[in-house]
Amino acid sequence: MMDIMGMMKKAGAMQAKMAEMQAELENVTVDGAAGGGMVSVVITAKGVLKSVTIDPSLLKADEKEILEDLIVAAHAEARGKAESLLEDKMKSVTAGIGLPPGFKLPF
Repeated sequence: MMDIMGMMKKAGAMQAKMAEMQAELENVTVDGAAGGGMVSVVITAKGVLKSVTIDPSLLKADEKEILEDLIVAAHAEARGKAESLLEDKMKSVTAGIGLPPGFKLPF
């Protein structure tokens, strides 16, 4: 039989850790680059775009499409890093809870 009280204590502790982690993620930044570093972006772990850096050699009217693609690629790289960071932090928060494999939080 499950220890309901123990499970409730663990759930309360996990909820407190998750709130702390969410606040922390507002300040954690990750970067992404494309085009050999000619375009780079910095985003928070929550996905808020903080900055974009573009090499001046890309600022030509006939290279507009290339620049747009590089910005999207740099953002995608940064977003992937942010998602990986979030996944790692969630694993540390939910450690010991005994959630089934593949169970995702928050609901």
